[in-house]
Amino acid sequence: MREINWLKKNETLELLLEHETTFQVVPLDSGLEAEVVKITTSPADYVLKVWNKASKPDVQMQYQILNALYSHGRAVSKPLGWGTDRNGNPAMLTSYDGTPVQKVNRPKLVKLAKMLMDIHKLPLDSLNGFGLPSYDFISYFYPRIDEFPDIQHPLMELVQRANMKQEYVIHGDYHLGNILENENELTVIDWTNVQIGDPRYDIAWSIILIWIYVSEKQASFYRAAFCAENRYETDELELFEAIACLRWVLLSRADHPPIRKDTIARVRSILKSNAYLKFKPLEV
Repeated sequence: MREINWLKKNETLELLLEHETTFQVVPLDSGLEAEVVKITTSPADYVLKVWNKASKPDVQMQYQILNALYSHGRAVSKPLGWGTDRNGNPAMLTSYDGTPVQKVNRPKLVKLAKMLMDIHKLPLDSLNGFGLPSYDFISYFYPRIDEFPDIQHPLMELVQRANMKQEYVIHGDYHLGNILENENELTVIDWTNVQIGDPRYDIAWSIILIWIYVSEKQASFYRAAFCAENRYETDELELFEAIACLRWVLLSRADHPPIRKDTIARVRSILKSNAYLKFKPLEV
């Protein structure tokens, strides 16, 4: 903690560094991009994330968007500071907010849907002058797509049909692994992919992952929670679910998404049942 060159820190972090004498460090499950540890102190617990692997995201931007979301009452971790370690790797300290969600029920799915929609409603003028990036949709979310023309051709057609509206803050990878649970509180983490984008894609990606890794029934209820707000039509989301499912198929070839014993069968079920995909045979 004290070896990090803190480029921004709030009062809580300043007090910790000045007065706290002992820090207990507990490693947490880390992804492919960073090392994550839980810092236990006498006042509270915190999470320190150090991007000491291949990925070097804009952590200052993540810190700023977290500040904006947190100050507007969104369900995100409280950012305490960011900086670089002695090797120049970006680092950020946040509140500790529990462990990833393992099970869902209908009330929790409704809450998850509302949390995501609340993120999309964040006023852009609340970002205090800093700008979130807006990427080309296909090149950002579909790396190496040129290598797979059987995915590329239907994708281009569907994206053109979708009339993308990249005008809102989106999380970019909203799924249960990026939602922490502590008693009855839920918190959204991992803002590596935050950007200005189309909320319908953000929603559809989260629906597809519920369908693949939880169940079709739960995904259907989860979708209905978005439609109940009268913001989206079922057919509208089905188009974006087709776009999102093509991304999962691409990742299954070019990367290593989690695959369980029934995962492929569920993906094939989506491909067959989605009105925008069932006429486009794909190998999974």
